[in-house]
Amino acid sequence: MAEVVLYHHAQGLTEGVKAFADELRRAGHTVHLPDLYDGNTFGTLEEGLEYARKTGFGVVKDRGVAAADRLPEALVYAGFSLGVMPAQELTQTRPGAKGGLFFDSCLPAEEFGTWPDGVPVQIHGMDEDPFFTEEGGDLDAARALVASTDQAELFLYPGKDHLFADSSLPGYNAEAAALLTSRTLTFLEKLAD
Repeated sequence: MAEVVLYHHAQGLTEGVKAFADELRRAGHTVHLPDLYDGNTFGTLEEGLEYARKTGFGVVKDRGVAAADRLPEALVYAGFSLGVMPAQELTQTRPGAKGGLFFDSCLPAEEFGTWPDGVPVQIHGMDEDPFFTEEGGDLDAARALVASTDQAELFLYPGKDHLFADSSLPGYNAEAAALLTSRTLTFLEKLAD
């Protein structure tokens, strides 16, 4: 089975992120859940983003990258929104990366060089989520990545909620989250040793 590092979103290591990790574990995968916020969780996205701003987005990302240092190289890097920062950097730059799973976010591949040959990635987001489709250019970055390699897949779900796969948050969409989970498990099965 695959070994995954899963990075949480801006609201912290919520019960919904833990539940998602448990779903992957039930399928037989090993999942590491670094806490980039030192145990802090936030009730709203705005509060979580404010914490990340005060801490420094670069510091948060570097914590995520450092969390992988003690782990083997043959990993799948996954992240929800803010957690895509370390997940994407590691997918693109750490030797031995097996794949990437980017939920609710995608950075331009140029941020970390070029996309590595033979490393598959899935990007998931809602088609009307303003954080994904408008504000940060994530959808444009995802489409550019898909256009640049046959290793990338983009999945859009109907709706406007950010963090729609986190069952502990109000924007949770059970139908879309189930499809995202199914696609994620299929992706991981293909990468399993």
